[in-house]
Amino acid sequence: MTAALSPPALARLHDRMAARVEAGEMPGLALLVARGEEVHVETIGLPAFGAASPLDRSAIFRIASLTKPVTAVAAMTLVEEGVLALDQPVDDLLPELAGRRVLRSVDAPLDDTVPAARPITVEDLLSYRMGFGSIMVPPGTYPIQRAEEAVRLQSIGGPPWPPTTHTPDSWMAALGSLPLMYQPGAEWLYGTSGQVLGVLVARAAGRDVATVFRERIFTPLGMADTGFAVPAGDLGRLVTAYMPDPASGGNGLVVLDDPRSSWWAAPPSFPDCAGWLVSTIGDYWAFARMLARGGDPVLSPASVALMTADRLTAAQRAASTLFLGEHGGWGLGLATPAAGSTAPLPYGYGWEGGTGTTWRTHAGSGVTGILFTQRHVTSPAMPPPMRDFWAGVNDAAGL
Repeated sequence: MTAALSPPALARLHDRMAARVEAGEMPGLALLVARGEEVHVETIGLPAFGAASPLDRSAIFRIASLTKPVTAVAAMTLVEEGVLALDQPVDDLLPELAGRRVLRSVDAPLDDTVPAARPITVEDLLSYRMGFGSIMVPPGTYPIQRAEEAVRLQSIGGPPWPPTTHTPDSWMAALGSLPLMYQPGAEWLYGTSGQVLGVLVARAAGRDVATVFRERIFTPLGMADTGFAVPAGDLGRLVTAYMPDPASGGNGLVVLDDPRSSWWAAPPSFPDCAGWLVSTIGDYWAFARMLARGGDPVLSPASVALMTADRLTAAQRAASTLFLGEHGGWGLGLATPAAGSTAPLPYGYGWEGGTGTTWRTHAGSGVTGILFTQRHVTSPAMPPPMRDFWAGVNDAAGL
């Protein structure tokens, strides 16, 4: 029998998170803590500053990079069916990435390249080692950053909003016009692999990616409120998104996206599979619970085991500590604990989102935590409200 969550500790978690809302750091939040069949869900605050009604469980949040694990699951369904294979080069489905050139060094001019030692594979995309992604220097420092900005990929230089005007095909053509930063498989680089993986999934399935997600994941799991856009009749449930106000040095908040004029009111021309989904706390719990239960009815236990095992080398983890943390690794499309780590949450499998969202499952104990806020995060480092949340989850679960 699994140990129960501690009611006094859950009360302390509530108080800790309510204090963040009362301090005006965000108008509201939704949280979930689960262990086995015991599930604790609550909402605190409002859907927007000054809103007349409190936030409730049906609220729709922009989940940002919590999109990435969903994309990975879609890809793994195709692997299970034999449509894709992890060691398969992507050249046939993504000819834009065939015959890659690679920068001699990441700060080199764009014409200072060598041939790629091998093709990019499906596993390279899932493990975020395709050779292109975010680099931790100021925007515009290197020629490749300036070139990426010029072709409007919105992949390595900042958040994915406002949505790009690219289509999947034009986006891939733009990416294909640039050299890789590193050899395939050599480095873990955030961001771009998830976007490319979404295009690969759609082309492999012969369907647009929104349909693939709906048919393979959302419908089987009853995730009725998850997608790349919010239907007109549901926009009243979309929370207002905020970001730190640059004019006040980041101390105040300004509106990033208002439901009345939302970027999510219509399907995007390029469904960004690294960060554009919206969802509810209940929907995302259905997704997390599916993985915690071994994948049924979407994946097999073997596929879940593959996804949630750390695939990074010690050197790749050490170079990615800012994103993954001291005890973090990366599996297939999501974060995992580093190989051999026994650290408590947030060092489970899952991920975070730049709109103030986080989900992790601690495989050893069966504990899951999900936190949805609507405050844009400006650094890969985990912000204080998330640290408070995970401290409270560990307290409640006795981890």
